[in-house]
Amino acid sequence: MQAVRTAGQKQLSNHLNAMSTTLVRFLFALPFVWIYLFSVSYFQQTSLPSFNNQFIQSSIYASLAQIAGTVFVILAFRYRNFAVATSLAKTEAILTALMGVLVFDAVLSGFGWLSILIGVIGILILTKTDLGFSSLFKSPASAYGIGAGLGFAMATLWIREASLSLQTDLILSAAFTLSFMVSLQTIIVLIYLTIQEPKQLKKIRHHWRISLFVGVTSMLGSVGWFTAASFQTAAYVKALGQVEFFFTLIITHRIFKEHISFKEYLGMSLIIASVLILLLLA
Repeated sequence: MQAVRTAGQKQLSNHLNAMSTTLVRFLFALPFVWIYLFSVSYFQQTSLPSFNNQFIQSSIYASLAQIAGTVFVILAFRYRNFAVATSLAKTEAILTALMGVLVFDAVLSGFGWLSILIGVIGILILTKTDLGFSSLFKSPASAYGIGAGLGFAMATLWIREASLSLQTDLILSAAFTLSFMVSLQTIIVLIYLTIQEPKQLKKIRHHWRISLFVGVTSMLGSVGWFTAASFQTAAYVKALGQVEFFFTLIITHRIFKEHISFKEYLGMSLIIASVLILLLLA
């Protein structure tokens, strides 16, 4: 669902700017996430959980990080093809493990650090650098792509913190966290566009069909992410989520008719190898 949604966002980015394309992801998903939340509550015959300070704080941080990640990945599409830009953003699996260690006191094994090293090499190949770290951020595509990966990584870590703080059934807590965050994100981005770029709102209405498609697929993908992150450590959730990569390649060839070079295949393969090591050995 995330691969399909991202393809829809790429299509929208030809007509809308980065912030309005970001709004579409949240605004058109909003009614569906609330329907999902109340459906879960109804079928489980469980009341909705109560807010607490840790939940509110973690949800706000996660919301802002996810907004930033979405904006960055859309900007990356303007510099590289769909598969490569998405792969750069998919460094989130490696960054989730790294930030989990640095910020959330998670423990990473030797194989975990090996996966990070292999992933960094893959990034350098994708960005066509001379394997020098000083040149890594000279490419706008790599800067935006890795910025997106960092935003999504931090968002997932905070999503897990928020969901677990509710201390209730994990499927319900994930749905509650998702509904709260999408509502908050919609308000934040909508206020920004209303003040700064009101003309973009008219363009969104004009492209409502593909916007609805992005919203529905975003909701379905987010239900999977939020629920999985509630049940399992964020780094492992992101590692397994790299199956999205294979759907991305299919979309790149079949829909966008974009060419992927051997060097780009090599770089993307190293990124996938790094997350497989993280998943299977770390």
